[in-house]
Amino acid sequence: MAETWFIVPAARHDDLVARAYRARGYSADEAADAARFCHSAARHGIRTHNALKALHLDDLFGSKVGRWTPAAEIEKLPSRFAASEAWDGHHKLGQAVAYRAMERCMELADQYGIGMVSVDNATHYLWGGGYVIDAALKGYIAYTNCTSATSEVVPFGGKTPTMGTNPHSWGFPTQDAVGFPVVIDWATSTVAMGRVQQFAREGQELGPGWAVDAEGRPTTDPHKAVALLPFGAHKGYGLGLIDELYAAFIGGGLPSIRGTTKGDANEKRGSTFFFQCIHPEALRGHDYALGRTQAENIKACLADILGSGNEKCLLPGQLEAEAARRTDEHGGLLFTKAEVEGFAHLTDELGEAPWKPQDFRTINF
Repeated sequence: MAETWFIVPAARHDDLVARAYRARGYSADEAADAARFCHSAARHGIRTHNALKALHLDDLFGSKVGRWTPAAEIEKLPSRFAASEAWDGHHKLGQAVAYRAMERCMELADQYGIGMVSVDNATHYLWGGGYVIDAALKGYIAYTNCTSATSEVVPFGGKTPTMGTNPHSWGFPTQDAVGFPVVIDWATSTVAMGRVQQFAREGQELGPGWAVDAEGRPTTDPHKAVALLPFGAHKGYGLGLIDELYAAFIGGGLPSIRGTTKGDANEKRGSTFFFQCIHPEALRGHDYALGRTQAENIKACLADILGSGNEKCLLPGQLEAEAARRTDEHGGLLFTKAEVEGFAHLTDELGEAPWKPQDFRTINF
C-alpha cells in the first residue's frame, strides 16, 4: 500500500536543525555538522537517526542535561604510531567529532595506506553508515564502530541490559562496479531503539523477539519496551561485545552505567568511537585472474555473487542509494506526516510556528 511522503526543502530543514543546535549553545561549525548529518540521514532514508532522533538524544544525554559540552575542543593525544591517532573528544558533539575523525583517517590512508583514529570521552554520532558512505564515495574502504549513549541491550541468555546497541558500519568504494557504495551498517540489537521510537510515534507494533519490558519479558508494545535483544542470539551478542572491547581498550567506562548517574562518581559515562580507512591500493595484489585489474576484479566478483539466479538480490547499501536517488529526484527531503509534525518540538523551542503538513508537496509510493 502506497504511503504519503511530504517533501521538505533541504535548505529549510538544514536551517532549522542548525538553528536548533545553535540555540542549545553549540558552535556554528558543530551546528553545520549536525545539520549536514541529519540531511544525510534523511536523504538516505534513515528514519531512525534523522533530526528528530538527533535532537532527542541531546535532550536525554546532551546539552540539556549538561553531559555533552558545546564548543569543546578535540585533544590529540601523544602516540608513537604514525598511521594512528588517539583523541580525547571532551564530550564534544559526536557528529562533529566523527566527521573530523573520518577525514583524518582518509589523510592517514593517503600517506600510509591505512589510517585509524580512536576517540575517548565521546558522545554519540548516531548513524555510522553516513560516515562510511562519505569515505567510500571518496574512494576509501572505511569502518567505524562506537558504544551507544546508554546500555539498553540484554546479553544473550540474560535479562538485564548491560550493553549498547553498538553498531558496526563498513563502506566499500564499489561505485564503478554497481553504481553505489556497498554499505554494511547495523546495530547489533535486533532493532535500533530509534526504530522502537518510530513505531511508538506511528502506532505500530514491534516484531517478536525485538524487545523486553521492565520485567525482562518479551513485548511487542513499543511503549513498554525498555531494553532490546541482540540479533542472531549469540552471534549478535558477540558482535556487540566487539564494540565494548574496543571501548575498554580505548578507555571507556563500565558499560552498564554509561549514560546514567549510577555507580561511583568517578566512573566515566561517555561513549567511545573507532574509525579506520584503507586506501584500496594498499590491498592490491599482483595476481588477479585473467589479467583483470583490481577494479575489474571487484566488478567480476560482485557479478558472480549476483548471478546464477541471484539477479534480484539486493546489495547492502542499495536501498540507501535508491532513497538518495528518490530524494534528489523530488527535490527535497522526504518525511512522513508524523515526522513533519514531530518537528514542532524544534520550532516550539525556537519560538516559531510549527510546520504544517499541508505546507509541503507530497508524493506517494
